[in-house]
Amino acid sequence: MNNPLQYRPARHDDAQILADMSRELVEAGLGWSWRPARVLYNLRRTDTVGVVAATDRLIAGFAIMKFAEHEAYLKLLAVDADWRRRGVGRALVHWLEQTALVAGTPMIYLETRAGNSPAIRFYQRLGYTVFGRINGYYSAREDALRLGKDLWSEPLSAASGPG
Repeated sequence: MNNPLQYRPARHDDAQILADMSRELVEAGLGWSWRPARVLYNLRRTDTVGVVAATDRLIAGFAIMKFAEHEAYLKLLAVDADWRRRGVGRALVHWLEQTALVAGTPMIYLETRAGNSPAIRFYQRLGYTVFGRINGYYSAREDALRLGKDLWSEPLSAASGPG
């Protein structure tokens, strides 16, 4: 199947759409903390990068990651339901992992809801390991699992391109 999506850096004018997607796809049932102003604030930061999977008319998915000296933190990842299981999430994560490798950042961390089995399996298939649990992380109502990946410990062939 031909994938019409292009992967590009998130733009400031994407903030409203990304915030709406976060509310619907990531923060459902928790309240809305990633409002447009917060998304825009993160996109303007020099230590943060956003990527979107988009056509001319829509954004199918996006991710936002913050960089520090020796690690990066995946703040948000969302893929519209119509685009799931088509490699969009994998491509977004791969884009960010490649960015981290170029920046010399070996570790990526993230949290996901402890009860979100599809997300946990997704990250584990990409080589992320669960190494902790944070009680009440989401609005003091839901626990999170902390996952991480050491990009430098992967074989070069695995990091060279999406599967």
